[in-house]
Amino acid sequence: MMHLYHSSSDRINKLITRAYSTSFSLGILGLNRSLRDPIYGIYGFVRVADEIVDTFHGFDKPTLLKRFWKDTHLALDEGVSTNPVLHSFQRVVHTYQIDRSLIDTFLASMEMDLDDRTYSQAEYEKYILGSAEVVGLMCLKVFVGGNQAKYEELTPFAMKLGSAFQKINFLRDVSADFNTLGRTYFPNVDLTAFDDDAKRAIEEDIAVDFRMGYEGILRLPKGARFGVYIAYMYYYALFQKIMRTPSTHIFQSRIRINNPKKYRLFVSSYVRHALNLL
Repeated sequence: MMHLYHSSSDRINKLITRAYSTSFSLGILGLNRSLRDPIYGIYGFVRVADEIVDTFHGFDKPTLLKRFWKDTHLALDEGVSTNPVLHSFQRVVHTYQIDRSLIDTFLASMEMDLDDRTYSQAEYEKYILGSAEVVGLMCLKVFVGGNQAKYEELTPFAMKLGSAFQKINFLRDVSADFNTLGRTYFPNVDLTAFDDDAKRAIEEDIAVDFRMGYEGILRLPKGARFGVYIAYMYYYALFQKIMRTPSTHIFQSRIRINNPKKYRLFVSSYVRHALNLL
């Protein structure tokens, strides 16, 4: 009956993904069916860790994160966990031979979020690596299905795409991060005097990452390409909206893409995919 626990754990991560992210849920639907549960497993794991440091206010976050980190390694060592999120995740890690160093690098970046801080350039790069780039590499392991040569070929592209997505998240959430959580991710940027020039410099950096990330999408195996392209199109639309928004407005409201727009992006992306235009 263990298969029931396996499938139930997978469904819990699917539920978490759908509850927290419409955009990634749509992207996952664009993947080959065999790839969906593993990506739900990665997203569920990442989301729970992120929630510990971002929303568990009033609780002992350092202790909770340390326990989650320890439980993650126990699940990996024992091949089972009574935590369904971790049980599903450890199965993905073992099936696709995801390097534990990627997991620890991710969790170390979550640990950085426990402190209110203004990030230096080195800390910023370390945080981007852990919170975004290595997550992209975990997903890439699934997408290439054990093809190590393909994984190594696409590694720099997956890292750049993850970096672009995270930097857009930083820009979108800059007000909440600064005013509510006490975080300033962008180095050498004074958010108390944030202007269009500072915003434009950040956008130019993101655009470079986006171009390289798109090149990598075109090289992905066909079963993964459409799903990742959907996520790319959502973030690109969000990026364009942010670029049209004056710096003063970034602090007034969180920039969003509404669900009808997301569904239109899904349809237009599918047409390009169906016509072999990707």
